[in-house]
Order: sequence, then structure tokens, then C-alpha cells
Amino acid sequence: MKLLRLFAIFGVCLCRTVELDWNVGYLQVDRTGYFTRRAIGVNQQMPIPPVHIMQGDVLTINVHNSLDVPTSLHAHGLLYNGTSFMDGAGMVTQCGIPPGDNFTYTIYTHDQAGTFWIRGSYNGQNADGLRTALIVHEKQKPASYDEEELITLEDWYPLEFPTKMAIDDGPGSAYKMKPSYPFGLINGHDGNLTKTINFLPGKRYRFRVVSFATTMWFKFSLPGHTLHVIEVDGVNSEPFKVDGLDISPGQRYSVVVDAHNSSSYNYVYNCTMYANFVPRIAGLSPRIYLGKIEYSKSAPTKYFSSKCDEQLKWVDVVKLTPQNKQPLLPVDSQVKLASLRFNGTDNIPHSMLGDLPYASPLVPTLFSAFTMGKLALNSGIYGPQAEAHVLRHMEVVEIIIDNPIPMEHSLYLHGHKVQVVEFGPSGNATSYNRPVATLRRAGKWPMQQDTVFIPAFQYAKLRFCADNPGVWLFRCQAEVHLHMGMAITFVEAPDVLQKQQTLPQELSQMCLKQKIKASGNAAGNQGFDLSGLSVVRQVH
Repeated sequence: MKLLRLFAIFGVCLCRTVELDWNVGYLQVDRTGYFTRRAIGVNQQMPIPPVHIMQGDVLTINVHNSLDVPTSLHAHGLLYNGTSFMDGAGMVTQCGIPPGDNFTYTIYTHDQAGTFWIRGSYNGQNADGLRTALIVHEKQKPASYDEEELITLEDWYPLEFPTKMAIDDGPGSAYKMKPSYPFGLINGHDGNLTKTINFLPGKRYRFRVVSFATTMWFKFSLPGHTLHVIEVDGVNSEPFKVDGLDISPGQRYSVVVDAHNSSSYNYVYNCTMYANFVPRIAGLSPRIYLGKIEYSKSAPTKYFSSKCDEQLKWVDVVKLTPQNKQPLLPVDSQVKLASLRFNGTDNIPHSMLGDLPYASPLVPTLFSAFTMGKLALNSGIYGPQAEAHVLRHMEVVEIIIDNPIPMEHSLYLHGHKVQVVEFGPSGNATSYNRPVATLRRAGKWPMQQDTVFIPAFQYAKLRFCADNPGVWLFRCQAEVHLHMGMAITFVEAPDVLQKQQTLPQELSQMCLKQKIKASGNAAGNQGFDLSGLSVVRQVH
């Protein structure tokens, strides 16, 4: 890590710049003790070391791409306010960094702080190891505690992501929800070899728990201890007591744990990796990993009889209250979405949230928003499979997501935190031996998240204010679902975007080097001429 430059903004605020040099490349790793495979690391390191900065810092990452394919980076949970072109979403806000080329990401934290992560955002490279924690330390702690522990949770597959996609969901494969059983990693290593965490009697510990998973959920608990939730996805909450966390891909939680006053016993922490849409097979799904909480080397370990999940108090986001006390936003417009699956005219299975499965345009959507003038306000120029929703500046949008199928989803909105307003029943749960969901509503100060767990056979209502001009992907965090089309884009105030931001020439040059147009509509043409842009439709 390079340090550090201090500079003044408008002569008022001193900000620190933290500079990293990242050489993104392949390496051979054995992370489980069972198989060695090619992965994507940084500076020949795997796992990639966590990044620690302070609230208000500017993070610059100088990326050299040593891969044989393009790459890009995204800081998951940061808002990129005023710098939408640094978001990193492949073919949404940029073309990938070409092999052998360089690009510098400049990421402003502004007033954001909390637990985030950095990941590859091009062709599933996140799933192949290009991911690490990003901790933005607060200037003032959101709660009282003495020490911190970072817990990162990952699912790790034997096959590289492009190969896995080709086998599971390539041409000719029907949508059969083929089971796949990854290994679990904790802090970058085999979950069965989790490190011991030392507790001192009477101390308070903050656990930052981050899911890098691309498919699987994790349940995290410390039997014999109560967890006090104080942060969700970079938003501080009023302390809320739970027995455990149920964490979907991409989510982050901070909890404070009070150590016991006695060192008579040691304890364990429990990480269970599961997915309800994956068939249960002993030793494969779920996978249960235990780590040690050590008060004294000589003390015996105290185990607790396992309880059914229904007997434990798991975190429920609608019961949380944000410290910022943002009131429930009044709705100006609604976007209605549904989680659906089908086989397409291309003989490939697809998922979708809107009318069609998402597919990358021939020109990054943000570039179209910058270069199409007044036509940027018309969703038609972005192509049918960008699933573009054009928003007015500062309008409040309510997203209603219907999930009537037996599959959970973890949905992430770039560039925003959403108010989590309501969950309720959807679909025919009883035919799948699932209980019918009860209605759950937030109070007058809904908790805000960027990554929301949508249970099977339920709908969700989310709200946000379109106060961040740019193009923002709303996607499923399961990489397979994303690449099958489960995403839409919000094109936010393109008229304001054109006045307030300037697209860096370096980004345009990266496209041109790869013979990708850097202006025009989704097909690289003018007006509404989308010739050259293919469209996949459902087979009826």
C-alpha cells in the first residue's frame, strides 16, 4: 500500500489518498486441501489481503491486467456519487481493461464508512478469487467495543467460472437447477481450518462478517453469546440482539459480542454454508464449519445442544432501525419486477427480473447515456435486453420484486442504499412443502441496504431516491443467475449526468482498443437504429 497524499478540496476538507498497485493475474492454488486449480489473484497473492482505509479517504487502485481476458473492479456498497464511470460494472459503466493494459480506479468514500468489499466485475471473475474485504473505518465508532475481528465467507468451486457456466447452463441444457456443491472458505482458507479467535474476559468485540459467496448462503452464530447488530451493508443500525446472522451473497453485517467475565470455558463459532435450492446431502449441503473462541488455553470447550433454526432469533432486517433515522420515503413511481426462468430461442436457459433476460449491449450503457443527448431520456436507445428504466432526478422509486419460485435470491443495487419496506407471501409455497410467509413491514425508519435477501415464495418492496446520476445495475448476486440474465439497469437522470460529469478519455480508449464503440445507442448506432443487436426471447 502506498501512502499517502493529502490534498484540500475547496480549501476546506483535508482528504487522504491511499494508493494500491494491483497486478491482476492467474495463479495455481489449493484452498481446500482437496484440489488445485487456476484462480485470479492480485500480485500473485491468494487470498487477496483486506484493504483498510479511513472514512473520507480517496482510494486509488492502479490495475495492471495480466490475464488473457478483460477485467474490471467494483467496490461493492460504495456509492460512486459523482463518479459513476468508476463503478466498474462490465459493459454497464465501462469496457473491461484489455489484457496487458492498465487503468487507475479513483474511489471517493465521502462520508461513507463501514464494511464493504472489492470484487472483479467482469465475466464472473469474482467467483474465481478476484475479491477481498474493504474496511472503511469510521471517524467515530457506531458503538462501544474494544477490538475487531474480520470474518470473510466464500464458496469455492473446483471449476473456473466460465467452464462451470458452459457445463451447467450452456447451449442445449434445459433449466433443471442442477445441484453443485462448493467448499466453504473462512478468511480465505478451508473452513475446517478456521483460526482461533482469542477473547479476554469482560471485553467487547466487533465482528465484521462479509459474504463473498457467489451462490451459497451462510448462517453465522456464537453459541453461548448474544450478537448485537450495529451495521448492515455500510449503514449503522441501533443495536439489536440476535442469536445469529443469515447472510446472503454480497451482504455484510457488523455485530458486537460481549465476552463473558469468566475464562472457565472456551466456546465455538458456527458457520453453516447452505442453499435451500440445493438438495440436502450429508457432508455436502449444508456444510458446517466450527471455529474456536478461546478464553484460556487450558479451559475446556463448552458445547451447546443444537437447536432447530426456528428456535433461534435470526436477524430480520425489517426489525432494525438505522442510526440516521431516514423516514419512509414517499413514492413517486413504481418498478414492478419478477424472478422468472425460461429456455430461450438461443437454446440456453435464462433468468430475468424484467420482460427479457439482461444481456450486455454493444456499447456500455453509461456511454450511451453520456453521448446520446436528449435521446438518453428515452429507454429505447439502450436496447430491449438492457432492461433500462430511465429515472428523473430526485424521484423516489419503489421496486416491487415478486419471487414466486422455490429459489432464494440476493439482489444488489449499484450506486444506492434502498429502504427495505416490506416482505409478503407470493406463489404456491405449499406445493413445495414450504410454509406460507407472513407479512413483515418495517417501521417509520426502514433499514437501508444495498444487498437484499429475497426469500422464496415472497415479494419485497424497496425504495430509493434517484439522487445519484449515472447508470446502475440491479442484479442477482448469484453469478450464475446474473450471467443467465437476472438483472436490469436504472438509467438515472441522464440529462443531469451530461451536465455534471465528464466521461474520462481513458475509458473510451479502452473500448476502442478492443474494437468496441464508445458512443451511440446500445448497438453503437444513432437514434433508434438498433441493427446488429441480437435479442433472446422466450420459447413458448
